[in-house]
Amino acid sequence: MKGNILVIEDNEQNLYLVRFILEKNGYTVHAAMDGQTGIDMAAALKPDMILLDIQLPVMDGYAVARNLRANPELAAIPIVAVTSHAMVGDRDKAMEVGCNGYIEKPINPDTFMSEVERHLVVK
Repeated sequence: MKGNILVIEDNEQNLYLVRFILEKNGYTVHAAMDGQTGIDMAAALKPDMILLDIQLPVMDGYAVARNLRANPELAAIPIVAVTSHAMVGDRDKAMEVGCNGYIEKPINPDTFMSEVERHLVVK
C-alpha cells in the first residue's frame, strides 16, 4: 500500500467515490462521517493525509482543521479540503484554517489522484 488516508466526509456517495479512487490507486482509506470522529481517528491513526469535507455534522471542516493544526502530534499532516464550497473566498478561508490544498466537488475522477498526490508526503 502507498499510504493511509483519512477521509472525513458525511455524504456516503462522495465517500464511496473517493474511497474507490484511492483504493484503486493503492491507498488504505479510513473514513469518518463527522468532524469530531475525524479528529479522534486522526489522533489514533496519524494518517499520511486527511481529505476533509467542509460541511460536516457535529463540527464543520474549518473547526476540524483548526483543531488538527493546534495538536502538535497532528499539525504536520497534510489536509486537503474536498468541498462544494466554491464561492469566492472559500479557498482562502480553507487555507487560513490550515488546509494545504483545496479540491472542488464534484470531484473529477480523471484528475483527482494527481490533485491529492500533489499534497501527499508518505512517511
